[in-house]
Amino acid sequence: MTPDPALIEEDFLRASGPGGQNVNKLETAVQLRFRAAKAGYGERIWLRLRTLAGRRMTKDGVLVITAQEHRTRERNREEAMARLVAMLEEAHKPPPPKRRPTKPTRGSQTRRMDSKTKRGTTKALRGKPTPD
Repeated sequence: MTPDPALIEEDFLRASGPGGQNVNKLETAVQLRFRAAKAGYGERIWLRLRTLAGRRMTKDGVLVITAQEHRTRERNREEAMARLVAMLEEAHKPPPPKRRPTKPTRGSQTRRMDSKTKRGTTKALRGKPTPD
């Protein structure tokens, strides 16, 4: 599931964190902006994508992904695209079926209550003897 390249913008910025001179002078981090609102996905996919994106989605429907793990622009660009594609594929998957609630059987309820009664009796017998 590759997104439309016309809806993607890339900005390069300086990566944060340690790295010395290389970090201070090169703009290797990539900020990928995908205009998801204009991609023309269906309502279900759009809602799932918004949920998956969370805070990475702006109010205007722009998905922002920042990659700064690697030392080169190319590897960061590839990682950002891979993350975007993975998110879009996850949004296109149907949601897992919901759990159907079940009732415990009468036999299992009886066994549970019997074991609770037996355990309570055992604990009651552990107490100090009553003075007779």
